[in-house]
This record gives sequence, C-alpha cells and structure tokens, in this order.
Amino acid sequence: MARGGFQVEAVSVTIFGHLLFIAITSLVLVWLLHFRDGVAFFNSSNSIKIFNLHPLLMVIGFILVGGEAIMIYKSVPVKRRSVKVVHLLLHLVALVAGILGITAVFKSKKEAGLPHMYTLHSWLGMSAICLFALQYIMGFFSYFFPGAEMGTRASLLPWHRFLGMAIFLLAVGTAETGLVQYFQFLHLFRSQEALIVNSTALLLFLYALFVTLSVILPRNYS
Repeated sequence: MARGGFQVEAVSVTIFGHLLFIAITSLVLVWLLHFRDGVAFFNSSNSIKIFNLHPLLMVIGFILVGGEAIMIYKSVPVKRRSVKVVHLLLHLVALVAGILGITAVFKSKKEAGLPHMYTLHSWLGMSAICLFALQYIMGFFSYFFPGAEMGTRASLLPWHRFLGMAIFLLAVGTAETGLVQYFQFLHLFRSQEALIVNSTALLLFLYALFVTLSVILPRNYS
C-alpha cells in the first residue's frame, strides 16, 4: 500500500513538472518575442536579437528539455531500453541547445564590444555546460555504446544519478543568477516585463523541485 501511494505521488509530480515546462516555455516566448523584439540567428547583424537566443536556448533547450530527460524514467510506462534511448536523445538536444546558447552570447558580446566571462553567471554557466558534456560522454559509453560490464554499470549508477542532478541544479541556479543580472541591468522594476522575468525565475525553481522529487520517488512502472 505504501509503495502504491508513492507510485501515485510520483505520477502527480511528473505531471506537475510537465505543466511547469509548458508554463515556463510560454513565459519565455512571451518575454523574448513581445518585450525583447524577438530572436535572430547567427547570420543577423542585430546583436541584441542574437543575445536573445541565449535565454531561449538555455532555459527551454538546456534546462527544460534536460529536466524532461530526467523525468522520463518516471513518466513513460514503456520498456527500460526504449526509455534509455529517449533519455539519451533528450539530453543530446539539451547539450546542442546549450552549446548554441553559449555561442550566441559570445557572438553577441563580441559584436557589441563587451567583455566575456567576468560574472558569476558566466562562470557557473560554463561550468554547467562543460560538466554536462562530460557527463553525457561518460554516460553514453558506460550505459549505451559499447556499454560497461553489468557490475561496473551498477556501481556507477548512483554517481551517474547524483552528478546528473547536481549538474541540472547547477544549470537552474545559473539561470536564476542570469535572470537577476538581466533584471538589474535593464532596470525592470515595477513593469510587466519584470513580472514575466520574476515569474519565470520562480517557476524554474519549482520545476527543479519537481524534477528532484521525481528522482527521489520510486519508479512508477515495473
């Protein structure tokens, strides 16, 4: 009975996590498309719109998709091998989005003549993307191809989970510092945009909370 209760709670946690994914995505799109004049790809001459790719890709692509990759084990009642493939692909999308997001901010700052890597946000962000890439490579070769021995995988699994969650929480913390930095730089006090930015930061915290709970709770499907 206790196990069944945990199973129901785990399902509820992942459902709330998915709803937060939708809410945060909507807020980020409204923020960047309505208040920040949209985004542009790297061939644009508008450095501000190129910079806007950074929060778009880092929040939606890197953090939210990465969180979905973590929750997939408690969300989908399919064979473990299939879930592992989806987990791998979602993390690959997150990694590519993160690399492109970092590239966008470097390009926009270069064109604007601004210095690089001088804030805590930038240090945390570079640490997060590098650790994420390293974790992905180690996980790929250990659990997917060619795959380590069963005993080795079992001994590595607790560390794989711990490091994955640590990197995810580092990415969320980095996003929070970036939103605060953006808020203060643009003096968004008492404005509609300020409400959007603060709401995004708050929901990101809640998203991190639900993703963490989905890992702590037992697997919902046998």
